[in-house]
Amino acid sequence: MTKADSHHRRAINAGVEGNERLTAVTSAVLLAFILIALATTPNLRALLYVHVFVGILLIGPLAVKLGSTGYRFARYYTGAPAYIAKGPPHLALRIVAPALVVLTLVLLVTGSALLLTGPADPGPFEGLHNLSFVLWFPLATMHALGHLRQLPRTVAQEWRELRATGGSGSVTRVELNAGALLFGAIAGVVALPISAPWAAPGVLTQALPGPVAAAILVTGLVVLASRPWKWT
Repeated sequence: MTKADSHHRRAINAGVEGNERLTAVTSAVLLAFILIALATTPNLRALLYVHVFVGILLIGPLAVKLGSTGYRFARYYTGAPAYIAKGPPHLALRIVAPALVVLTLVLLVTGSALLLTGPADPGPFEGLHNLSFVLWFPLATMHALGHLRQLPRTVAQEWRELRATGGSGSVTRVELNAGALLFGAIAGVVALPISAPWAAPGVLTQALPGPVAAAILVTGLVVLASRPWKWT
């Protein structure tokens, strides 16, 4: 192997690792804000504006996550040697992923549509939003638990490299996530006035919305049956 070939191989492997780290960092950002959004659901009457802001903010990081995982998917299934050597995720995670992506998009689209329709005439979007949440929550939980061991380790490696060397790859990944958050935050601020009709007295009356209770029940059963923490 020539020196040029060795350098080329290192660059390819660095690209694979960089993609993995970008996915991990973005996943950590998404997880943090998803937990905040979930914490607002039992009391939407009081926390509606937080729920709306965080829900819209998630659009930016989600776009980055779909981009990084979609790139890995494409490179692996088009036969890129470095991505084949890296190997695919656990089979169960690959089975869950397509449905999780679809349900995440449905959840965000229907939630955004409800902001535009208002509570007076939500059409089919309210039912679809609630249903997609009930189906999304167990899949998202399985996905998170399936990466539970790997995620903190990868994020810690990225953090150490960023502090020790200030590597350009790490800086670029941080900047990309920061830009995605800024975009989402701006969109979230714009959405707040539009959501005002949903905050009117008497619109949201349930202390614990039915879809939240159903999602928790379904998730508990599915997680106990599948034990996704063993998928690593």
